[in-house]
Amino acid sequence: MFMNIKKILCVVGTRPEAIKMAPVILALKRISDFEVRVLATAQHRHLLDQVMEVFGIDPDIDLNIMRPNQDLTTLTARLLLDLDDVLLAEKPDAVLAQGDTTTVMAVALACFYHKIPFGHIEAGLRTWDLQNPFPEEMNRIFAGRLAKWHFAPTESSRQNLLREGVSDTEITVTGNTVIDALLSVVDCDAVLPEGLDPTKRLILMTAHRRENFGEPLERVCHAVLALLERNLDLQVLYPVHPNPNVLEIAHRLLGSHPRIVLCKPLDYLPFVSAMKQAYLILSDSGGVQEEAPALGKPVLVLRHETERPEAVEEGVVKLVGTDFDIIVLEAQRLLDDETYYLAMARGVSPYGDGKASERIVQTLSQFFYQ
Repeated sequence: MFMNIKKILCVVGTRPEAIKMAPVILALKRISDFEVRVLATAQHRHLLDQVMEVFGIDPDIDLNIMRPNQDLTTLTARLLLDLDDVLLAEKPDAVLAQGDTTTVMAVALACFYHKIPFGHIEAGLRTWDLQNPFPEEMNRIFAGRLAKWHFAPTESSRQNLLREGVSDTEITVTGNTVIDALLSVVDCDAVLPEGLDPTKRLILMTAHRRENFGEPLERVCHAVLALLERNLDLQVLYPVHPNPNVLEIAHRLLGSHPRIVLCKPLDYLPFVSAMKQAYLILSDSGGVQEEAPALGKPVLVLRHETERPEAVEEGVVKLVGTDFDIIVLEAQRLLDDETYYLAMARGVSPYGDGKASERIVQTLSQFFYQ
């Protein structure tokens, strides 16, 4: 029987979005019933390109939206104008985007204006505090109000959506596509930056969130220096985000220490290798909270709240905020107490089984073809 091919537009803007959207894009491309088009807004230019290359995905449309020191208002306005042109030209049957960035919020709104069904991947994450994380909490709530399909990564996310009045028939619990991506590359070993000593325990650090700019990030850096002073067998790898608010503090406070390696953001494969080699991880990243537990690596989260409570409840992730004393206390406990360490390094994956993308494709296929 003749089947009408449906056009699906997949939008990516940042590195985390690219990692989590790549398995979905590849899964859709394997289905002959869909014409898949990929739009890169390039909210993070170089960081996005790294990941797309790893997965062999070439954007069909590239907005190249980022400009130096661009504020959120300007970014949003430019995104909406450019997305308007794209949707008019492409006329997709559905649009998919992932997460909680300004790109996702703008895509959801543009689709609403054009009456195009929008699917929100990683739907339902909430802290219930609009200011934390900023502006991500607002972005995902906004996207959730406009979505036709809510692809929730966990049962907890589903419950959040139900609490907000979303119909259960519009929610599919899929698992998180980041686990799909991770499992597809986990056996690849990539070269890490020079300067690391294989005889020393490694702390992998990532810190870049807007709410940690300034004094919070300075406190984190001082805590890292204190840990190095107390533990001569310790070293730190910190891939530094290119935002000037992060670069200046990182290089000023950490740049001269002989057991700290500062480098540019790692490509996806080297970053996975760094997680695998780390003894523990200090991070304010959402993706790391999802990936590291599956690799058996304890994570101390440099935030006071998380929209990913499942790993905290499992006991493999712990919130420490940016308080100097708490960071040092919790990290030192992991370094000293083997029983405590092993309890956090159990290798559990509360965020999925690696088949989230298949479930997303199945939901779309059922909608369009059954």
